[in-house]
Amino acid sequence: MRRAIAPSTASVLEVHDAEFLRMPSVVRRTGLGRSTIYRLVAERKFPSPVKLAARAVAWRRSDLDRWSESRSSVED
Repeated sequence: MRRAIAPSTASVLEVHDAEFLRMPSVVRRTGLGRSTIYRLVAERKFPSPVKLAARAVAWRRSDLDRWSESRSSVED
């Protein structure tokens, strides 16, 4: 089992072999802004975040990879 890094110290977390990305990493990875990401989540057009703590969320890297792959196949 991999050790989790405290949410306040990293924007990429690894928990039980699943990798989670915090908002700054999601913004860099997708090129989307924070408000656009949350709008797309509300419209069910972007993966929903996972709640890590009372005031902390992150996205599964695997969910973002699938979302990215589906976008590239639509744009082709």
